[in-house]
Amino acid sequence: QHSRKEKSKPHIKMMEFREQLPAFKMRERLMALINTNQVVVVSGETGCGKTTQLPQFILDDAILRSQGTACKIVCTQPRRISAISVAQRVAKERGEACGVSCGYQIRLEARLPRPCASILYCTTGILIQWMQSDPMLAAISHIVLDEIHERDLLSDFLITIIKQLTSKRKDLKVILMSATLNAETFSSYFNDSPSITIPGFTFPVQEYYLEDVVRMIDYKPSEDVYYSLKRLGLKYDRLTMRKLDFEEKRKLQQEREIYQKELMDYEVELVNMNFPRHISHAVCAIDAFLQQKLDFDLMVATVKHIIRNPHSRSTGGGAILVFLPGWSDIKQLHQMLTQDRFFSPNKYRILPLHSMLPTANQQQIFDRPPPGVTKIVIATNIAETSITIDDIVYVIDCGKIKIRKFEAGKNINSLNADWLTRANAKQRKGRSGRVQEGVCFHLFSRLQERKLDEYMIPEILRSPLDQLCLHIKILKLGKIQEFLSQVMEPPATDLVELSLQKLTSMNALDPNECLTPLGYHLARFPVEPQLGKMLILATMFSCLDPILTIAATLSFKDPFTLPLGKEDEANVRKQELARGSNSDHMMLVNMFDGWLAAKRAGSDREYCWNNFLSSSTLKMLCDMRQQFKGHLHEAGFLSSDSADANQHSNNTKVVQAIVCAGLYPNVAKMLKMKPHRPPKISTKTDRKVAIHPKSVNCDKSSDHFTHQWLCYYEKMKTAEVYLYDTSEVSPYPLLFFGGDVSTFKDNEGVNRISVDGWIEFKSESNVAETVKKLRKELDSILERKIRDPDSILQQASDGSVIKSIIDLISCE
Repeated sequence: QHSRKEKSKPHIKMMEFREQLPAFKMRERLMALINTNQVVVVSGETGCGKTTQLPQFILDDAILRSQGTACKIVCTQPRRISAISVAQRVAKERGEACGVSCGYQIRLEARLPRPCASILYCTTGILIQWMQSDPMLAAISHIVLDEIHERDLLSDFLITIIKQLTSKRKDLKVILMSATLNAETFSSYFNDSPSITIPGFTFPVQEYYLEDVVRMIDYKPSEDVYYSLKRLGLKYDRLTMRKLDFEEKRKLQQEREIYQKELMDYEVELVNMNFPRHISHAVCAIDAFLQQKLDFDLMVATVKHIIRNPHSRSTGGGAILVFLPGWSDIKQLHQMLTQDRFFSPNKYRILPLHSMLPTANQQQIFDRPPPGVTKIVIATNIAETSITIDDIVYVIDCGKIKIRKFEAGKNINSLNADWLTRANAKQRKGRSGRVQEGVCFHLFSRLQERKLDEYMIPEILRSPLDQLCLHIKILKLGKIQEFLSQVMEPPATDLVELSLQKLTSMNALDPNECLTPLGYHLARFPVEPQLGKMLILATMFSCLDPILTIAATLSFKDPFTLPLGKEDEANVRKQELARGSNSDHMMLVNMFDGWLAAKRAGSDREYCWNNFLSSSTLKMLCDMRQQFKGHLHEAGFLSSDSADANQHSNNTKVVQAIVCAGLYPNVAKMLKMKPHRPPKISTKTDRKVAIHPKSVNCDKSSDHFTHQWLCYYEKMKTAEVYLYDTSEVSPYPLLFFGGDVSTFKDNEGVNRISVDGWIEFKSESNVAETVKKLRKELDSILERKIRDPDSILQQASDGSVIKSIIDLISCE
């Protein structure tokens, strides 16, 4: 069969293509290294063929040496889409359907190959999940870890485990693959393992920097830009400056003085390089302006320059790709271009690209425009690696990227535009040389380029580690702090301590850092701990279906798309779906139930269109709900009678109480203002926060709310500190599912009941005592149920406690 395949015309054509790839030309050298070493590091630029070819070389070599049955190769990919597309490509190259000698496995979807003499492409999380049942990965002969330069959290975690595994399994071969030349970092981590570089497969790219662009187009910056020379890249406005302490102000002043000297020296350097003085001065002003903002006028001027100067086009034609940090920036540039008469709709196709855009919009990005029409794509860093647009010849790189960081000291995530790294800039440049010679305009100075970091800070150093800590415990990898100290770049102690503290306070870990029964279940669920806890409680309070929807959406992504120019209409739809509940979570439940009803009636496409929803995201959420159900059933929390699990699913107050129970301590207090004015909002650690504009509760006046408490899924700092996915909460859910409850009399002798020392309510003494008693009994029931999920809850006393709590919540 193999020899018949080799003689077929399509196979001969495919082999001719494969033989042209740089990786194929190094086949013998690669195999010699792999066969004589346990660990090998391979680096090669995008397009060199390492991902598709190397696993095939290993498999074909094993078959030739009659060792095919002992060969099972697993190749990890950081993204679902890559695992599928690469597996399909390899199967095609081998003249087979996907699922014969090559297949894939991702969350909720698999096309598995035969058990041996095979290649499996899977996401990193799948391999980590396998290790729960097979810690030695006994069935695998070769592990290929791809795209490791991205340094995402799970890849760094897996690399640490694999390093430990190589000392126990000497027969296991490990190949680490990286797109950029930081091979020495990985090589030294694996005890100076040998490394090899595969040359790239791109056309030459002409590069220009800010000073070149300003001179080329004789760009004259606005007054605003020149004013920034006086402020010299100050990070904050006057109001924020007042809030900084002495040490922070001193540090900022030092940074300012250093930057001032750098700019003065750079202006002299430019003049010495024969740049006219007015150009040198303009470049320094723009450099100062760019420390905080983006110069959109410069971007528009650069796009116009590319179009007006066909002589600068290497071979004529070609699309333009503009890189921007986020959606608001894409929207602004899109608006400026479409409203400019220069960009006639007949001659220009201006297309935004963002992961939240409808799929139909994204498809146009790959289509080649008709002759005489120029395609201009405005994208985030999704176009760096995840998506390849074949006809790009020009890249305009604004030099900024959105970076998510976690501050352990303040227990808050931040998402802000910051300077990219050299590795990002190189990737962006490479997008323009895929099909012909390209041109890249870096809209930042060479001064700024010298200051760029080489690579992105690894995700493990800037993320909460709660779920990772549970992985470490379920895989029996020892003490958490000790294991994490062996990671390539270990996270800070305070980051680890915060996660340990959170897991202990939610009773997932005991004081000796062992998994509790709850911790064991949470570690096995494919969601973060707070959502896992929410799912377990939903089975006990018989409101499973809505909580499945909420947990799936929060752990995956918002199914709402970004309708350019129709944002107000989309917000109206969300308010309609919320049905006056003051809850983003109930809005998601109503939205999903509406989609299911439309699906049954055969009108789901129309429903998605009218409500600005992504049908592919909704299908994924549907599958995730089934997966969660399966986990709950397997763990014993769910019987086969689903009607029993949904007795209270239509009781909005009970559903919101269980949401609050899962999200606690993510609670905020609303201080009511005058009627028709939004309330002031604070949390236990933040004096002032705001509800994110995407929420149905954003900009609502005080008189819209009955209670003064909100629970939220996430708190993130961007322009200000925002709360995401919020729901109004009444007192009882906080009392029953919050932290420690205590009673006291205030200065005026009024009875009060307090949760965690900061959430307080007035309360009659008999009500307070009833609540405390019920809370104590509930904690005891939860502990018993989690220790033995199969036990029947509805023993007379247990059932009556839960019924009393549901009654109190319902009639509040």
